[in-house]
Amino acid sequence: MPVRAVTIPALVALVASLLLGSCTPPPSYVALGDSFTAGPLILPQDAGVPGCLRSDANYPNLVAPDLPQPAFRDVSCSGARTRDMTQAQDVEPDPDNPPQLQALDGATEVVTLGIGGNDIGFTEIAETCVRLGLRDPQGSPCRDHYTAGGVDQIAARIAALRPRLRAVLDEIARRSPRATVFVVGYPAILPETTALFDLCRPSLPIATGDVAYLRDQVQKRLNAAIRAETVGGGDVYVDTYTPSIGHDACQPPTVRWVEPLIPAADAAPVHPNRSGMAGMAAIVRSSMRAHGVMA
Repeated sequence: MPVRAVTIPALVALVASLLLGSCTPPPSYVALGDSFTAGPLILPQDAGVPGCLRSDANYPNLVAPDLPQPAFRDVSCSGARTRDMTQAQDVEPDPDNPPQLQALDGATEVVTLGIGGNDIGFTEIAETCVRLGLRDPQGSPCRDHYTAGGVDQIAARIAALRPRLRAVLDEIARRSPRATVFVVGYPAILPETTALFDLCRPSLPIATGDVAYLRDQVQKRLNAAIRAETVGGGDVYVDTYTPSIGHDACQPPTVRWVEPLIPAADAAPVHPNRSGMAGMAAIVRSSMRAHGVMA
């Protein structure tokens, strides 16, 4: 049988297609987020970017082995805000930690995102409420502080977060149009009742009257805003709050998913511990199965 001659242009096209094909990125799962994703101080810590305090035992690392995507990139970083999705984050000792969305590409098929707490000033709120609570443990000094003058400052911050989160989700869709995006909410930090809160106050020193405000008007409202922007844009919201009720920071060490101000485990204060990461991973897996990205 005669061999058909290959023209020079056809040969060039063939070689180019082979070369380009070899450089095509594999399907990936990319994890984006702040410290509630990264898992600060949970051992072992990822040494790649020490300032991000990213754990190899956080929920993305626990979920990734069960996904079919061969590539996994966890770029979550403690302290991250929505702006750090598209801008370099100043993280000691690296002042130019790359924008997290750089980890995305056209082959990314699964994305998890946990963001928003730092946009509303999570650390500042916690520090303020503890400082005021030590002065007036039975009152509601934190609520009074943030609602002085009849304007709820934190509610305003949550409202301001919504368009920023929407912009992040739109940019994820632009960079990775094939991806299913799972936006992970924040787990319960405070108990649903203050009946026994006096027993908790030594390790979580906020005023009893501020518990309901911080739980309902701060954390639940934040989660509701994140859910609204997520679902409104056609992405998947993962509720970690409801399943974590009863695992708050006031529970015994073997029960809680979030550590109090004085941790009893390898976790940062008022952040998920190892059990919390395992619990969140189970919730994320369940959502991924329900949406057909995990067997």
